[in-house]
Amino acid sequence: MQKVLSRMRKAITDYNMISHGDRIAVGVSGGKDSQLLLMALSELRKFLPVKFELIGITVALGFESFDVNKLLKFYNNLDEDYHIEDTQISRVVFEVRKEKNPCSLCANMKRGAFYQAAKSLGCNKAAFAHHMDDVIETLIMSLLYEGRIHTFSPVTYLDRRDITLIRPMIYTEEKMVSACVKALGLEAIKSGCPVDGNTKRQNVKELLALLMKENKHLKANLFGAVQRSDIKGWKMKNQGEPL
Repeated sequence: MQKVLSRMRKAITDYNMISHGDRIAVGVSGGKDSQLLLMALSELRKFLPVKFELIGITVALGFESFDVNKLLKFYNNLDEDYHIEDTQISRVVFEVRKEKNPCSLCANMKRGAFYQAAKSLGCNKAAFAHHMDDVIETLIMSLLYEGRIHTFSPVTYLDRRDITLIRPMIYTEEKMVSACVKALGLEAIKSGCPVDGNTKRQNVKELLALLMKENKHLKANLFGAVQRSDIKGWKMKNQGEPL
């Protein structure tokens, strides 16, 4: 856990992610990464020199197999404020629209429901559990499927929502996240989506794993290229020492 906290603390410092008085909506999908994000921010709050509030927000997509009781157990054990936003996104995507490629529409609707809930609960910031591997995979997906050089930024102000999105885990490698959630005994709470694991992102993940067999520095090189690039939002706002 200490390695994850250290990486997160540096990212928060480098990009001035958290300010005094922030109320942060933490996106908790039920996956291990998002559970760890809320736990780590809760722990970091004890040491960071700024005071801020947290609330975990889960957007329930409407799948019957989603284990709400397991989610509630996680929240109650952590003793943090939480909110579950019930939706019918699954019905809209799979029954009404009958999408052949449902992930994009589902993700957009899910984000919209999340931000709406966050604003209604008085939050000025939102935090997602995207880690270093997610940054790299998004870059490769953009290159291969969109023909452009793009990935998400550490901090993004969403003017239409009037909320700032932060990603405190961008310096944290997926293998580090996996080791930490295993040590903590966290269990993934599946959304119930029938296309889980059958996505373009999974294809890119497998491609990178194959290339890593030849070049173990591949991910570090790609992440370094992002940091040195002119991709919007990736210039460090604070070059000082970590908090």
